[in-house]
Formats: sequence, C-alpha cells, structure tokens
Amino acid sequence: MPSGFPASVLFTCDYNVVRSPMAEGIAKLFYGHSFYVQSAGVKNDLEIDGFVVAVCKEMDVELTRHRPRSFDEMQDWGDDLGGFDLIVALTPASQRKALELTRFYHLDVEYWPIMDPTGLGETREAKLARYRQSRDQIIERMVNRFGPPRDTNAV
Repeated sequence: MPSGFPASVLFTCDYNVVRSPMAEGIAKLFYGHSFYVQSAGVKNDLEIDGFVVAVCKEMDVELTRHRPRSFDEMQDWGDDLGGFDLIVALTPASQRKALELTRFYHLDVEYWPIMDPTGLGETREAKLARYRQSRDQIIERMVNRFGPPRDTNAV
C-alpha cells in the first residue's frame, strides 16, 4: 500500500457530471472497499454526460444512475468535508472551492489537472476518443497515487 493511503477520498470537478464521476466509479472498481469514495461538483445543475457513461461502461463502470451533487448539497445533507482524508480536485474551480471550504479542516487537497473533453471532437468517435483520453489520465494519476488496482480484472 502506498504511503499515505487514505481512508476516504472525495473527487471533485465543476459540475460532477464528467471527470469526478469517472474518478469515483474507477476508484470503486479498482480499490473496492479499500477506502470510502464519493464525488461532488462546485455546481450540480447538469445531468451525467452520456459520453462519460459510454467510456466508463467500456471498463464495466456503471454510471447511468449517478446523480450529480454539489459541495453545498453535500453540506445540506450533513456530509462533513472534514470527514474525508483527501480531496482530489480535477479542475481549477473545484480546487479553489475545496481549499476555501477546507481551510478550517486538517485534510489534504490534491490537484490532478485532467483534460476537459466536453466540446472536443467533431464526430461521435472523435468525441469518445477525447473522453477516453480523460478517463485514461484519471487512471494513470490514480494508479500513481494509490497503487495498482486491487481487482486484477479491473484493467
């Protein structure tokens, strides 16, 4: 187990519809119950992106039932950010929000600069290629940070 392996991780992005749900789903696939994992966005006024669902389904990560949620909604539901050991921000806006909300907590906030695939590519196949690229960036960062998948069938 890598040094500093967390007990709980919150992945964040702008709307919780592209990068952070990918990271949450992949982390659950790779590490099972090794640590608690959730995701959130700065805002949550969109639905899960269909291209995200498609590229995650390619690796048996099911996201069709994902319901986007924001930092504010987490707090409204009683989810305490201080209960997480690590927040992984996947966008600059979510990094700023996480740092702002956690200035009174002792927890780590890491920034993983993951490409935003939305709006890239002219054809369906070109769009899927961009989403796969973002997914693969998340996988690379995740494996570098948390180690190889616990489930050998996961990759």
